[in-house]
Amino acid sequence: MLPTVTSRPSRPRPRRPGGNRIVRVLLALAVVAALAGIAVVVVPRLLAPGPRPLFQLPVACGETWQLGTYPGHDDYDVDLFPTEGEAWGRPVLASAEGRVTEAGINGSLGGRTPENPDGPRGRGGGYWVKIDHGGRWETQYLHLLEPPLVEVGQRVAQGEQLGKVGSTGNSGAPHLHYEQRRGWEKVETHFDGTPSGITHDDREYTVRRTSNNCPAGAP
Repeated sequence: MLPTVTSRPSRPRPRRPGGNRIVRVLLALAVVAALAGIAVVVVPRLLAPGPRPLFQLPVACGETWQLGTYPGHDDYDVDLFPTEGEAWGRPVLASAEGRVTEAGINGSLGGRTPENPDGPRGRGGGYWVKIDHGGRWETQYLHLLEPPLVEVGQRVAQGEQLGKVGSTGNSGAPHLHYEQRRGWEKVETHFDGTPSGITHDDREYTVRRTSNNCPAGAP
């Protein structure tokens, strides 16, 4: 008769005491990093806006342009047309110094060009640029003719060229659609310290302004 063999129960291997602690530390660090990232984006939005920059017309020094709006255009939105000469290809300039936060395509481009001005419309703003001027102030420039001449993250000076006037996006004719924003809200545009008078889109309204977006030292 064979002897009975009794097997001993295996003992569980002891866990390393530091393993769980390392995991917890890593998770805590990940949470802290995520909260810090959210704070960088959210906290500046919660701060009170700073003083309005001395915005200038986003067109060449000394030129006179017509600023206008019409029913359905949306409150505070401004369309700019030159009072003399062709609109296609005119330089679009930064209203004030700041950092580019958008530079690309808003919506779709469509097919309106100087060679085919009655081509199909696109959607949205077409080629566009958005600039953060600090203090929760932003400007937007829409319907540019070609890809912007600036890139996201780039610092621009007042008067620096951003692109050219065009008719990309949902645009019926070559012009510059322009907005000033304080925080999340559009506000009445001011140029060289003077309000434009464009506040509502309940009726058609136009006004002429001459650009003081001039190089330093210019007369």
